[in-house]
Amino acid sequence: MKINNIGPSGINPYKRQMNKMDTAQKSVNKASDKLEISATAKEMQQLSQVAQQRQARVEELKSQVEAGTYQVKPEEVAKSIVNFYLKN
Repeated sequence: MKINNIGPSGINPYKRQMNKMDTAQKSVNKASDKLEISATAKEMQQLSQVAQQRQARVEELKSQVEAGTYQVKPEEVAKSIVNFYLKN
């Protein structure tokens, strides 16, 4: 027994999906995104003083660890751990 396709069921659904994808891609290609960075953000990127201070602190700690003079303060570590878990 042969059943003939009647109505819209005879249209290939894969072809319809490809047509939708092509249409969506064309509309995406027409629109262009634009990114603007504010003056404040640019200033924040150029804050080299903070980076220099951080680098100096890292070097100081590194030399203390290598020399064996770095002392861990258990109370501060415990407070930091408790604060971390209370925030999350």
